[in-house]
Amino acid sequence: MVDILHRTGFENTSTEKVYEALTTLDGLRGWWTGDTTGKTDLHDVIAFRFPDGGFDMKITELAPGRRVEWEVVGGTPEWIGTKVHWDLKQDGDWAILLFKHEGWREPVEFMHHCSSKWGTFLISLKHFVETGKGEPAPNDVKTDNW
Repeated sequence: MVDILHRTGFENTSTEKVYEALTTLDGLRGWWTGDTTGKTDLHDVIAFRFPDGGFDMKITELAPGRRVEWEVVGGTPEWIGTKVHWDLKQDGDWAILLFKHEGWREPVEFMHHCSSKWGTFLISLKHFVETGKGEPAPNDVKTDNW
């Protein structure tokens, strides 16, 4: 199995502020996709919809200010059963996010696309946390023709 890994820093903010952007519907709508519905408690499922499809994420772990974990329970077959981890730590004035999308069965071309897209959405998350304005779908950065 293979994983997508990214590290993103948020200047002059706390891990609690990043955690809020990852665990509230308004936060998620502000940086990933405006079409986000569901509930955000442990074991709930959040539906994320994009112009060309979407994903359903079951919340499997919540540790305020430190960690969020989702399991993909609906969406494209390559994502089903994978997990998305958001690990947070404070480093002075910086909140650091270690992101992992784990459990891909093989590094197919779609995984390359998703790695690039996760990178753009993590920058959107950074902008949202630092300035209050992200670039969620459908206004996200287009990286290719997928």
